[in-house]
Amino acid sequence: MEEKDLYSEISSIRTLMERSTKFISLSGLSGVMAGIYALVGAGIAYKLLYLDHIELYVNRNDTIMQLFFVALIVLILSVATGIWLTVRKAKRKGQSVWNQSSNLLLKNGALPLLTGGCFVLLLFIQGHFGIIAPGCLIFYGLALVAASQYTYGDVRWLGLSEIALGLLATILPGYGLYFWALGFGVLHILYGSVMYFKYDRENNAN
Repeated sequence: MEEKDLYSEISSIRTLMERSTKFISLSGLSGVMAGIYALVGAGIAYKLLYLDHIELYVNRNDTIMQLFFVALIVLILSVATGIWLTVRKAKRKGQSVWNQSSNLLLKNGALPLLTGGCFVLLLFIQGHFGIIAPGCLIFYGLALVAASQYTYGDVRWLGLSEIALGLLATILPGYGLYFWALGFGVLHILYGSVMYFKYDRENNAN
């Protein structure tokens, strides 16, 4: 009986320490919504590239700008939804969104994410459209892996999966849109669903 009490006490201490060093207010639903936005955006991009009879390697400025704005809208919706759901979850749990762990999470993920954003923008400006999708996936995956030590370990596996998809997309040129949809759409939905049933639903029930 004493051993069980000791084990329970150690587990409680470990949980408290983890909560103090890791940001655990990330919402699984935000991952699902980001995946849905990405799939809708990929569908629009597919229509612009293929169904409207435009060549795979785009050379029309108006179509390029349309694709850019589609990606921008997907990004804005994903970030806005993620922030809203994370704040809502933190308030429900009586936690602060901005603390040491969230600060460290953002700092560690910011460098590869901003570097990747600049790299992809340069590719876009120079017309190297075929490697934009791999670049997005690889740098996004690196950002997730870098930030994962300050949040749920599941984020690391998502990051590694994104990197693997990005590398695969690099050696299979011409299928970037499909890999983009798989990485930012399907993987996000799967990740968000796992996160929701693993963490969010249990907390909501409590």
